[in-house]
Amino acid sequence: MFTDNVQRVLYSTDASQYKELPLAVTRPKNKQDIQKIIAFARENGTSVIPRGGGTSLAGQVVGPGIVVDMSKYMNKMLELNVDERFVIVEPGVVLAELNLALEQHGLQFGPETSTANRCVIGGMLGNNSCGLHSLIYGSVREHVLEVDAILADGSETTFKSLTKAEFQQKLNGNPNLLEKSIYQNIFHILSSPENQKEIREKFPDPKLTRRNMGYAIDALLNSEMFTDGGEPFNFCKLLAGSEGTLAFSYRIKLNLIPLPPKHKGLVCAHFETLEESLEGNLVALKHNPGAIELMDDIVMQCTKENIEQRKNRFFIKGDPGAMLMIEFACETVEELNAKAAALEKDFRSAKLGYHFPLVTGADNIKKVWSLRTAGLGLLANIPGDRKGVPGIEDTAVAPEYLPGYIADFKKVLKKLGLTSVFYAHIATGEIHFRPLINFKDPGDVQLFDTLMNEVAALVKKYRGSMSGEHGDGRVRGKFIPYMLGEHNYQLLKSLKKAWDPENILNPGKIVDTPPITESLRVIPGKPTPEYHTVFDFSRYNGFFRSIEKCNGSGDCRKSEVIGGTMCPTFMATRDEDKTTRGRANILREFLYNSETENPFDHREIYDILDLCISCKACKAECPSNVDMAKLKAEFLQHYYDIHGIPLRSRLVAYLPRLNKLGMLLRPVTNFVMTTTVFKNILGIEPQRNLPSLSKITLSRRTAQGIPMPDTQPKGKVYLFNDEFTNFNESDIGIKAVLLLIKLGYEVKIPVHRESGRTFLSKGLVRTSKKIAVENVNLLKDIVSEETPLIGIEPSAILAFRDEYPELVDKELQPAAQKLGQNALLFEEFIASEIDKGNVTSDLFTTQKKEILLHGHCQQKAVASTGPTKKMLSLPVNYSVKEIPSGCCGMAGAFGYEKEHYDLSMKIGEMVLFPAVRQAEEKVLISAPGTSCRHQIKDGTGKSAKHPLEILYEALKA
Repeated sequence: MFTDNVQRVLYSTDASQYKELPLAVTRPKNKQDIQKIIAFARENGTSVIPRGGGTSLAGQVVGPGIVVDMSKYMNKMLELNVDERFVIVEPGVVLAELNLALEQHGLQFGPETSTANRCVIGGMLGNNSCGLHSLIYGSVREHVLEVDAILADGSETTFKSLTKAEFQQKLNGNPNLLEKSIYQNIFHILSSPENQKEIREKFPDPKLTRRNMGYAIDALLNSEMFTDGGEPFNFCKLLAGSEGTLAFSYRIKLNLIPLPPKHKGLVCAHFETLEESLEGNLVALKHNPGAIELMDDIVMQCTKENIEQRKNRFFIKGDPGAMLMIEFACETVEELNAKAAALEKDFRSAKLGYHFPLVTGADNIKKVWSLRTAGLGLLANIPGDRKGVPGIEDTAVAPEYLPGYIADFKKVLKKLGLTSVFYAHIATGEIHFRPLINFKDPGDVQLFDTLMNEVAALVKKYRGSMSGEHGDGRVRGKFIPYMLGEHNYQLLKSLKKAWDPENILNPGKIVDTPPITESLRVIPGKPTPEYHTVFDFSRYNGFFRSIEKCNGSGDCRKSEVIGGTMCPTFMATRDEDKTTRGRANILREFLYNSETENPFDHREIYDILDLCISCKACKAECPSNVDMAKLKAEFLQHYYDIHGIPLRSRLVAYLPRLNKLGMLLRPVTNFVMTTTVFKNILGIEPQRNLPSLSKITLSRRTAQGIPMPDTQPKGKVYLFNDEFTNFNESDIGIKAVLLLIKLGYEVKIPVHRESGRTFLSKGLVRTSKKIAVENVNLLKDIVSEETPLIGIEPSAILAFRDEYPELVDKELQPAAQKLGQNALLFEEFIASEIDKGNVTSDLFTTQKKEILLHGHCQQKAVASTGPTKKMLSLPVNYSVKEIPSGCCGMAGAFGYEKEHYDLSMKIGEMVLFPAVRQAEEKVLISAPGTSCRHQIKDGTGKSAKHPLEILYEALKA
């Protein structure tokens, strides 16, 4: 049990606008632990709050009790029965990981949320999640078979389908156990003709599949116990959507379905207006698609600003006012094409839409869905304090009512002076609205309350549901009496009382919820902190607002099984405090509520950022583009201003200059760096081999000039002689020069300073700024598109593109941006010359070689590994396979430091090390990053080569 302030802050929020410090945080390993936690809560008059991925939007896991994180340990698949098509899992199993395991058996769990890569089954049960394909797969409620749970009195029970006789046995059960009273309660409620009438008349329209308000007593009413011809009674239908307020699940049995037909395609219908797309949805539904998703123009514009999502816009033509992504899955390609053609014909006949590309291929379809599902996070990129907040984002009405409902909704927005985005599950009548609200403004807080009331009236008019899939939580529970009627609300309260007499299971959700404008993340009327920073954070209105871009969506909680780079420390530990979200929460909370003389004087922030390895993945993979590496560097500068720079940090930062001195006595320097005494003094892990100094620096090797090509030069390039290549790997630098000359290019090494990467990595940002300013001034007048600056080490050359434009002074920023655009990785330059036809395979061997590539983190975040693969594939018989690894774990000096060594190696062991070890001896291992190559050597004993070395060695003799 964790009671320290840091852990409590980490678990005080979710993806909603709410924040409330819990009493404590626990991470149970088994059901016995859960029983102990419940017993403790009961004995001490507190509550328990079940939590999975923490991606809830309605504040379901925010509260003052004991947060129970099920994702850390209780995340195993316990049993799979392929023949009977069921799986039994613990609540902490991640949906996407489950489906990856099921895929090899031709099966899947149907409901698929946009948060599939980090949400857990327990949370999906709590919310009764639906997702992308709810049109054909429905919600969790239709797929949960059994639930093993612990009740509020600590007793264990199993909920499953019951015959009438078995139900009767439950009514006559052990009077000392809570189970008997919950069956008696539901029998009393649903046997009453008056209650039946109220439920059938007041609950949302039965033809609306997304209907998740209150407790699902309407679903239980349709069971054979109370309705002739109904299904067997199963309390699992009630637990679905109960948000952990009735029982604590620890084992869940799920129904599985076959994978869809293998030939999939998306008709991405472009419309001039949102209204056109609403009519288009009704046309598309007639063609029986598997899914229809909506994306409006605001979301599409946001994707232009996101590094990762820009790559996924390949299918968009012009600037549509709205788009429908309509999915078909067919047995044959011919059937798929026919369906797409028939749909397009109907659209054109109805004069709806202007462009209808059919996107096929798993990779391309994944990109389209990624673009759509990134909507929530992307909205956090809108500058300013007005953000798209949850509240009315989960309303649903029957699809045929959508045009009228949206027209009325727009009138409400106009009356209140608001704007909103529109996206998501249009096929089933649910569109996620995100009006822009500023909770820092007391006026907007009141406006939010008014908006919620206005929309509730509108939803009731169409007999819809305020909650379609995100749950009631604390943001929509207030409206249940109004939406369902006071009579039905009292039934729900009596049900909660029967299940949880002492109100210890996640109280304040669904029923008896607190006011929707209380316990917000920010204090209305309190000014936003402003700081004088070294980096320029003006693009997002300052340092603090750059932190606030994190909206808690939890994309940083995906594992190595899912892929990607963000966030390597979470992948290795599964700890919330090692996520980008966790770090943002700590930064925001301690800076916002700081009572110290200098708000940066917080050891809590320093400790939480210590394990951020500055891989830059969050800058690209986080939909909100939270750049934690940049935030960390800025914080460290201010923290060191107060506490001084640690010796090791200072030595690492100044390493390029120390290496210059070390070259004077190179043999002695190299020997000293191998000694355990030296490593212990500096806190370096003794098992690590520190990079040794080259016999001669690249600067000295080229001091007499660089030869010209034998033929007329194809062009002129400037080679950036970075501090790592120059002192530690000058042989790679020489190969780069010789390769470029052989390929016909004039090579010059211009006068420049080191890149500043070592200073940035250790938080010495002011020194980095001086270096950046000097380098920009030295290079801005000679580097251009025709004469680019080429770099060997990714972390060095990409500083020009990534950090320099925000480090230099305002007047120098345009020059820095232009310089950054023409500062290329060595592989980027060669790839571009291949595309121009200037570099061909004629000069290279025809021998067969297999290459296994590990990309550099910053390269993947700021640039791409695509050019590297293209360059390595230039020799006709060279084949390249990229290891699906994230960060290698070394991360500059991080992996050398004694206290970080174990975590560093654990990160390497997730994907990278096993892939390298399993490779045959004849396979070449390639890694552009110098620290990556050292990590591979230390972790596997195998040597990795820079991609340019492989290409150089492939030259014909």
